[in-house]
Amino acid sequence: MTPVPSPQNELVGALYRDHRGWLLAWLRRNVACPQRAEDLSQDTFLRLLGREQLTAPREPRAFLVAIAKGLLFDHFRRAALEQAYLTELMLIPEAEQPSVEEQQMILEDLKNIDRLLGKLSSKARAAFLYNRLDGLGHAQIAERLGVSVPRVRQYLAQGIRQCYIALYGEPT
Repeated sequence: MTPVPSPQNELVGALYRDHRGWLLAWLRRNVACPQRAEDLSQDTFLRLLGREQLTAPREPRAFLVAIAKGLLFDHFRRAALEQAYLTELMLIPEAEQPSVEEQQMILEDLKNIDRLLGKLSSKARAAFLYNRLDGLGHAQIAERLGVSVPRVRQYLAQGIRQCYIALYGEPT
């Protein structure tokens, strides 16, 4: 039996056929590595396939670029995170450094945490990190972010909710 394509899959297929080459060329101009450009191009269309609802965009190329830019930003943020981790690792005496396997596991955990916190607004992410990593209290965070203490509580609740979802899935 041949599966019946959904209208959404047909739309993604049409976008892929009509604009993939153009998107790939755009990505190659913006990314030094041709393989990374290929991956980002594919990830852009995979992101579309993962959407629950998709309507035909009025400006398909602008629509695809917006998605690709988000993926590109995520890529650069994760690369910066990895570089920061490796830089910090170099400061640890060699005898105390984790094994290569442990380093990879730590790096994957950091990327997962980054992905998790990436779902929060920048202020919610900052509030959560100030609280959990720096041990700042609500009033200190409110002052740093220029928001009220109740808003900080909301931000922290959002961060905790993301952690809950990562551990246990969506609450029912």
